[in-house]
Amino acid sequence: MKLRGEMAASFARLTLGHVGQRYPFKLDQVLSGPEDLVEPHLLHPIFHGSFDWHSCVHGWWQLLTIARLQPDLAETIEIRARADDMLVPEKVAGEVAYLARPYAAGFERPYGWAWALALHGEAVRHQAGWGAALEPLARAFAERFKKHLPKLTYPIRVGTHYNTAFALVLARDWAAAHDEALVKLIDERARRWYGEDRGCQAWEPGGDEFLSPALCEALLMSRVQGAQFAGWFEAFLPDAVSGSPATLFTPATVSDRSDGKIAHLDGLNLSRAWCWRSIAAALPTHPIAPVARTAAGDHLAASISHLADDYMGTHWLATFALLALTS
Repeated sequence: MKLRGEMAASFARLTLGHVGQRYPFKLDQVLSGPEDLVEPHLLHPIFHGSFDWHSCVHGWWQLLTIARLQPDLAETIEIRARADDMLVPEKVAGEVAYLARPYAAGFERPYGWAWALALHGEAVRHQAGWGAALEPLARAFAERFKKHLPKLTYPIRVGTHYNTAFALVLARDWAAAHDEALVKLIDERARRWYGEDRGCQAWEPGGDEFLSPALCEALLMSRVQGAQFAGWFEAFLPDAVSGSPATLFTPATVSDRSDGKIAHLDGLNLSRAWCWRSIAAALPTHPIAPVARTAAGDHLAASISHLADDYMGTHWLATFALLALTS
């Protein structure tokens, strides 16, 4: 399955209905006093209106990516107009200012940090002022990664927003073009944390996970290990070619898409599709490649038709569908 115009338009419509809108919203904000009890758009001039801050950030990444890949869509006109209004220096300054609050050191760590870098990386690919405007925010989060990673003794392996490997995939992709020192730090930490992992059991998914700890780790190591990745992968998932562990090849069942946590499992299917397709691309002549592509197709098919079933999915799932379709 590939990203086509009609599908891209539907993704864009889903997300344009949320980002930058006043309501509904959820804000995991830092409260340092009663003056902070204000509407989210006053604290976050850009990233509000999509239930949570990080969903709005990657919603913008999704919209700008669609605008680049499908420039002739009618929705692209609205995307560009909205970006011209929102992705401007004075509003970015408001987002950066929030990070200086006394208790904001852990705000959106590491998921939102990584998506902010990915958004900047996409913005600079457009002939507009969006990338230059967003750069101070991206640099602020890059510096946070540089301070945080050396003191993170152990990686976080859960399949939710705190997953270290997923964040470092996005951060490293950005840093490859914008921050060589961050690339070196990510590679050093990844090798330290994951380099000797062997025989992964892949006891997943948990009931509210939208990321695969095993496959996110493998995807990160495909970036870090280069030519040595095949050997690492064979030790990490020694029976993958035969479809084991079966948990990594079986799409998750989503029993209630109106439940925000259970709906995460649609995201798991989509993010696994992204991981499997990316791993196949990293090992194109390896026996795992056709197996990985089949697994990717199975996972994509399980959830791609459910993006608009309920708001608990519509405010974020299209991003992961886009990752899977463009990997």
